[in-house]
Formats: sequence, structure tokens, C-alpha cells
Amino acid sequence: MDPIAFRVFGIAVAWYGIIISIGIFMGIFVATIRAKKENLYEDVILDLALIAVPAAVVGARLYYVIFKWDYYGQNLSHILRMRLGGLAIHGGVIAGVLAGYLFCKYKKISFWKLADICAPSIILGQAIGRWGNFFNQEAYGRPTDLPWAIEIEGTMVHPTFLYESIWNFGVFAFLLYYTKKKKFRGQIFLYYLILYSIGRFFIEGLRIDSLMIGPLRTAQVISIITIVGALIFMKLLKNNK
Repeated sequence: MDPIAFRVFGIAVAWYGIIISIGIFMGIFVATIRAKKENLYEDVILDLALIAVPAAVVGARLYYVIFKWDYYGQNLSHILRMRLGGLAIHGGVIAGVLAGYLFCKYKKISFWKLADICAPSIILGQAIGRWGNFFNQEAYGRPTDLPWAIEIEGTMVHPTFLYESIWNFGVFAFLLYYTKKKKFRGQIFLYYLILYSIGRFFIEGLRIDSLMIGPLRTAQVISIITIVGALIFMKLLKNNK
């Protein structure tokens, strides 16, 4: 599969970038509809996106560079060369959420209210964006003889990008369904963190290209921390509703 979709004046436009852009657009579209139902001002999601999306890209890159410092420490000029690859979803989510929190403080909007609105959009963007890994032939798992295995460099392997995409679409559907049943602000966002992290923890165990913290897979460690933190916040918010 050619990772390059087309060229404009000699500049290559990658499928990965196109798919990520589609994910962002769809996320903004869904969040805008949800924000209107919550009676927030008309352009709140566009204003947020102008801050959160760039922050997420920078965060995703910094996260990847930090955990691959053994390479980038010896190749400093490659840190800004994102066209060579190297973005991590967890870093993007952390930076995007932080940007969203600061945005809410500035605009005097409830962070938890806006987080609940945006949570389905975040996981939808992740579900779509994972297909960029298919075109880049990355984020795959260990060898397998299962019927749905894909071939990478002559070896049949787990399509872990597909597993995560399917899981994320399922989480997206659940969050939309549960919105009308939520009992306190922040519940939808915290369910997003918990459910995504559960899926990521198990799927990451199948991958062979994981970022590592010593002998541990970084994404699994972050997923456990996220689940515990989200459960603590859920108890606090529920008690203070």
C-alpha cells in the first residue's frame, strides 16, 4: 500500500495526514452538534479546536520523542521532522485536554461540561485516525495465523490498528447512548478515559513496536494510571454533584 496519496507541486501528501484530518473534521462536526444541544455559544467548538488541535499535535510529538530519546538524543535535527513519523495518541490526548482546560478557564465555561461534549468526538477521531496506520504499515502486532491477519513484509500479523479502531467505534457508540443517562458532569469524559484505556491496555499487549519504559510497555502503564485516576475523579465528582 503506497502511503502517499498524491503530490502537489512535488510535495507528497500522505494518506496518514488525510485520514487524521478526516478524523479531526468529523470530531468537530459531532461536537458542534452536541454543543448546540447544551446551549453553548455557536462557535465554541471551533474556538476550542483552534487551540486544542495544534496542542494535541505538539503533545503527540513530544511524547513520542521523550520515550524515544535514545534515538532523538543522537539525532536532534529529526525532532521536528514529523513527516518521518512519530506521533503518540496518549501525548496528544494529554496536551489536548490541558489546552481544553485552559480554554475553559479563560472562557469561564465548565470544563467537565465541555469535556462530556467532546469525549465522543475524541474517540471518534481516534477510531478514524487508526486507519492511517494501515497505509503506513505500522501499529501491527505479532505473527498470527488467524483468518483476518494482514501481511507485513512477508509475515502474517495481528492488525492491531484494526482492533483498536473497532474498539474505539464501540466506545463512541456507547458514549453517545449513555449521554442521556449520565448522572453528573464529567461522567461521559471519564467513561471515555476508562473504556479507551481498557481496550488500549489489552491491544498494546499484541503489538511489537510499542514505546517502552524499561521492560514495560509505555501505553499499558499510562492506561493503568489513567483508569485509576479516572475512577478517583468519578468518585469525587459523584459525591459533589
